[in-house]
Amino acid sequence: MKTPADSVVIMTELVLPNDTNFLGNLLGGRLMHWIDIAAALSAQRHCNKVCVTASVDEISFKEPIKLGHVVHIRSVLTRAFRTSMEIYVEVDREDPIHGTRTSTSEAFLTFVAIDQYGKPLPAPELEPVTEEEKLRFEEAAIRRENRLKARETMKALRG
Repeated sequence: MKTPADSVVIMTELVLPNDTNFLGNLLGGRLMHWIDIAAALSAQRHCNKVCVTASVDEISFKEPIKLGHVVHIRSVLTRAFRTSMEIYVEVDREDPIHGTRTSTSEAFLTFVAIDQYGKPLPAPELEPVTEEEKLRFEEAAIRRENRLKARETMKALRG
């Protein structure tokens, strides 16, 4: 059985001019792209299969990331369900001139492993070890339940 530590991915990116808006801040869409890649790699590392994004639960942007900053992205599985996997991603910015590092963003994404026909495959079980991993494991079940309830509510509204 795999643990969350087995799925950890750490990516490092440098914010270049092409990655920024008129204010010199990293584009939110570019950061979302990097977050999606890190999460996909964690899901793939967990199940050793091709994985696709099923949903993005939430992404929070707490602090801007400026041109020239180094972006550190860390992703890890929080829970594996029957075929889906939730991944937590945290983002820090590093200002290489001042030597500071600040938490800027976090996100929860859901991925599914698929076969060559695009059909979902079972996800291997995940066994949390640390207290933080166990807490995230329990919280993942609540987030999943809320996602499913919201989906049912929206479907009912549409008739």
